Amino acid sequence: MSDDSQLPFAMAVHSPARQPSLLQGFPTRANDAGGPPLASINPVARVLVESSLPHLDRPFDYGVPAEFADSASAGVRVKVRFSGQELNGYVLERAESSEAGHTLNPLLKVVSPLSVLTPALLELASSVAARYAGTLSDVLRTAIPPRVARLEKALLSGESLFEGPVESIMSARVSSTAGQSAWASYTNGAPYLQHLAAGGAPRAVLTAVQGFGIAGWPQLVASAVAAVRSSGRGAVVVVPDYRDLDRMEAALRCVLPDTDLARLTADDGQTPRYRSYLRLLSGEAKVAFGTRSAAYAPVQDLGLVVCWDDGDDLHIDQRAPYAHTREILLLRSEQESSACLMAAHSRSTELQRLVEVGWAVPVEAPRTVVRAKTPRVLNTADSFEQEWDPLARIARLPGAAWRAAKEGLERGPVLVQVARAGYAPSLVCEDCREPARCNNCQGPLAIAGQSALPQCRWCSAPAPEWRCRTCGGGRLRRGAAGVLRTAEELGRAFPGKAVVTSSGDQVKATVPDAGALVVATVGAEPVVSGGYAAALLLDGDSLLRRENLRAGEDTVRRWFNAAALVRPASEGGLVVITADDTTATGALLRWDAAGYASRELALRQELQLPPAVRIASVTGQRADVVHFTESLAKGIQLRTAGPAPVSLSPVAQRGPGSRAATQESDPEVRTLFFIPYAHAAEATRAMRAVKAASAAKRTSGPVQLRLDGVDVL
Repeated sequence: MSDDSQLPFAMAVHSPARQPSLLQGFPTRANDAGGPPLASINPVARVLVESSLPHLDRPFDYGVPAEFADSASAGVRVKVRFSGQELNGYVLERAESSEAGHTLNPLLKVVSPLSVLTPALLELASSVAARYAGTLSDVLRTAIPPRVARLEKALLSGESLFEGPVESIMSARVSSTAGQSAWASYTNGAPYLQHLAAGGAPRAVLTAVQGFGIAGWPQLVASAVAAVRSSGRGAVVVVPDYRDLDRMEAALRCVLPDTDLARLTADDGQTPRYRSYLRLLSGEAKVAFGTRSAAYAPVQDLGLVVCWDDGDDLHIDQRAPYAHTREILLLRSEQESSACLMAAHSRSTELQRLVEVGWAVPVEAPRTVVRAKTPRVLNTADSFEQEWDPLARIARLPGAAWRAAKEGLERGPVLVQVARAGYAPSLVCEDCREPARCNNCQGPLAIAGQSALPQCRWCSAPAPEWRCRTCGGGRLRRGAAGVLRTAEELGRAFPGKAVVTSSGDQVKATVPDAGALVVATVGAEPVVSGGYAAALLLDGDSLLRRENLRAGEDTVRRWFNAAALVRPASEGGLVVITADDTTATGALLRWDAAGYASRELALRQELQLPPAVRIASVTGQRADVVHFTESLAKGIQLRTAGPAPVSLSPVAQRGPGSRAATQESDPEVRTLFFIPYAHAAEATRAMRAVKAASAAKRTSGPVQLRLDGVDVL
């Protein structure tokens, strides 16, 4: 972990400076006009008001009326009057006196006597807010689910919130020996499980080999959870999406009783999510598993935190402060001295850094196990294949890929991974090959179906009489084929075979283990219980050529995730990749995710790019970004880049005063700050202070501040 991984609690929660105490003896009434009598013991409540305004990110003191003396305890929800409004908040602590320097307003209401904000959660949320230069209120908005009153009443009355059948409550399943044997096939695997079961807190980075069937990654994670439960401790498991969540739940139910488990995901709805939260809060359940927000689950006596596939963008909260699940769990592991398991089929450069600095131990399969459990990988761009098929480099479905699909369909389903959704997501001019742009807004044109008209992907305007602005041509051709077009072409190439698509809002979690072509976009590949017979990884070059620092790393991750769904080579499993011969394709050919991550990290360290350093981006109007940069420079000097326009795309001329015209005359810009880890705590603290001061004094407009964003380079 870096030096900035945690910030002292007082610095994250309390205001930077307090005046000397003016009210050593707290008044017996809340205001001069005569208010309700106050509690005789600790009559001051320090309340965090729910507000995303950065200058309000500190506790405010309120008087505790006598009627709330017992119910207004630390961690409960309350209502207070703030600036003429009734706002929600949380009581952080009770105190004997206030340093506010004036008579305090009383609490208006205790929403519920149930303490939903535990001390451990408050400390974690404060650390997350400090690390990402955000507000504590924004973090708690994600961490604590919305209230459901009837569930709280049931819990306070002593009722069980478990809704499963009676037989699930009475029967506890025993741990599977298959999971323990699967761990034993990995280097450092068996010792890691033994350390967990003995009550230790080992930290590991697991590179899982197989992604389907009984020996897949869900069983490995479930066995680790069962081991930590055998020591009497709890666990938190976080996965990217509902498909992984369903598989994780099935694996956990095979090794633990249902009463031990609590599923936390917003997709299940408000009531089920809050029920699970309260079961964990009360200690009725000991294992939390879910998506992003489950990282904050109030598990008692935490012994293990697990994150699956940390490179997935779904682990990043899209609301301020844009925290990443991996970093939350790393902070929590340090805070609660728990074991940590970061697992994936590939390895991110962030995890490789943890391995190289010695913070975590790698758990990897030896080469003999890799050869036994992985499919054969073939690249159509290598010299041997080029000699047999000279057109393989330009063909969308080279001969080797066609043969692999044909032979694979005789044994089972065949996966076809494509880069884009839709039918023809990009069009170009037939004559000059320039990208086809909308005449209204300059957005890219696309075709939704075989007989559909060209249509703008930005403003949805049709373009039946499009003309190229470069050469004047009027004919269009596909610049890329989407999943629907690919499925259409494969259906004609393999008549009589079923074609299944999985993309967009029609993502399938599983498909039957029968001969069919499964065409899926990257990240939307369904799982087959017995594994795919073959996989075709198309559009590899377009994935690698994206203008993003992490294009290669992300492409390798997606390739490994898809290839892990294919049967071993001993059972005829074959993966065909259609991409140029690069270091990324070499990593898949050798099945060496760790080697690729090590090389990428070395390059980033040489160039001083993330994750060798931390990065902060400030986005907004130019004057506001410049003001933020100049204010920050007064406190700390950092290497910067910018300000530069966020988008270089041309914007169509609009009428005077329109929003588009305003954006064109004053476009958003972005400045990047590169932060050495040794100065990260100081830098984030300074950024929070500058943002709070600007908001309080209104010296400039708002800016978006993001730490460690993966899409800014």
